[in-house]
Amino acid sequence: MNKTDLIAAVAAKAGIEKKAADKAVNATIDAITDGLVKDGKVQLIGFGTFEVRKRKAKTARNPQTGEAVKVKATKVPVFKAGAGLKEKAAKCKAKDIK
Repeated sequence: MNKTDLIAAVAAKAGIEKKAADKAVNATIDAITDGLVKDGKVQLIGFGTFEVRKRKAKTARNPQTGEAVKVKATKVPVFKAGAGLKEKAAKCKAKDIK
């Protein structure tokens, strides 16, 4: 499912027009992003938790040359699925899952 599919699904489930669903989906994504920037964590009980974590500086290798490259410390967004989402994912019927 991509963003367009998500907007169509939200419109169908909520019984609203796609234009309104598009606004709702974009507003949700913006609110989660703003929450991460401001507080570093957004928790949606039953769905999961979005969080900003620190990644340490490290030395990596360029696969083409084998040369050592320094990678700076950074902050990255992570998502941890909640119990409700894990339960539903366990019942997934998609054939393409590896």
